[in-house]
Amino acid sequence: MNPVRKRRLIVTLLILGAVAIATGLSVFALQRNMTYLYSPTEVDAGKAPNGHPFRLGGIVKEGSVHRVPGTLTTDFVITDRFQNIPVTYTGILPDLFRVGQSTITTGTMQNGTFVATKVLAKHDATYMPPQVAQAIAKAKEEHKTGDGGRVAGAQK
Repeated sequence: MNPVRKRRLIVTLLILGAVAIATGLSVFALQRNMTYLYSPTEVDAGKAPNGHPFRLGGIVKEGSVHRVPGTLTTDFVITDRFQNIPVTYTGILPDLFRVGQSTITTGTMQNGTFVATKVLAKHDATYMPPQVAQAIAKAKEEHKTGDGGRVAGAQK
């Protein structure tokens, strides 16, 4: 192999190596910053990351919203109608936040309670975020197949 071809081959291999390393680092950085959506059933089953932020999607359970007087702290329960997860949030809730509405919260689990840093509420009476609808449908399917058709933990 003549010296010019050898030099070109080395330069090409160095460029390809640098691109591969940059791609690998980018994917690693993006993966650590992603927050996945989980339903209350998935969180109860231990599928949510422990100690890392994630999104919890479901419906605000009826009669569960309690505001702490004199503060911006609100406690409520997110449900997929099979499992319930208590949520605490300190801040101003969206105007569309109300009981029986779909919501997505971002935060972490701490001592069995989801501590939310962000609360998103649906924007229309007939709209349910696709991720929430899929998570609820998946939880419903898991309960049907995992219990021989019996729905565990359902409200009567």
